[in-house]
Parts: sequence; C-alpha cells; structure tokens
Amino acid sequence: MTPTSATGSPDPAKRRAGFTLVELLLTVAIIGLAAGAVVLSMPDPRPSIGEDAERFAARLQRAREEAILTNQAVAVDVTSVGYGFAAFDGVEWRPLNDGPFRPETWSEGARAQLADDPLRLTFDPTGAAEVGTVSLSREGRRARIDVDAAGEVSVHD
Repeated sequence: MTPTSATGSPDPAKRRAGFTLVELLLTVAIIGLAAGAVVLSMPDPRPSIGEDAERFAARLQRAREEAILTNQAVAVDVTSVGYGFAAFDGVEWRPLNDGPFRPETWSEGARAQLADDPLRLTFDPTGAAEVGTVSLSREGRRARIDVDAAGEVSVHD
C-alpha cells in the first residue's frame, strides 16, 4: 500500500501547493471566534441611564438659574419621551428653544416614569420650585431626579 499525502498524490513531484479544507475551516473558525470576542467586549454606545439623569439635572439647574437671572418663572415640561422648557413673560408661557433650553428626548430605550404625564416643574424668580420627581429607567437600571421646594436638584441611583 502506498502512502498518500494530504493533497491526494503519493508522488512528491506531483503534489499541488495549497491548503486543505480542514485547514481553511479551522482558520475561518478562529477568525469567527476572535470577531465574536471583539463584538462582545465593545461598550454600549448609548449613554448610561445615570448620564441621562445627570444631564437632565444639569439642565434643571440651568433652568433655575435662568429664572433667577431673568426674574421670570421658567418651567420644564417632562413627558415619558423627553422634556422642553418654557418661560412666563407675565402674560403667557412661551417656549424656550435655543441653547441649553432646546427640547430633548431621552436617549434610546430610556423612559421616564411620572406621577402626571406631562409633569411641569416650575422655578420661580427666587429659585424656589414645585416639588417633583422624575424616574428614568432603561433595561432594569434606574435613576431618580428630585427637585425640592428650595429648587435644589439631586440625582439618586
């Protein structure tokens, strides 16, 4: 019996150069495992729910400062999908749409749980506010933003 090589020819002069099917399959499997490890180790591109809460709290603080600086009441209208700002000019509420007061939506997958939908948090010209709580959640993670009567804003995980 004559021994045969992996490429099928017993004669070393007639062997073809190349890879066997097993070698190719093994290479593809190793590349697939490496690609899977890279994909699984990538962080979530969305901001965390804590970052959403901190951003919202900072904008609430800015609304309070705006009320004090302009001597006008400033309101934040919060819904389950986002929030917007309005100022009271003595006659009517007018929306604020520029700079830090442009309307925002929560990041992808985040939702706000509210006692009332929409919830209006109002800061008066002295900086005092109506008491309110906004709870944000996404995929089992939660953050709570509280506004007290003095207008202080706090974030709790």
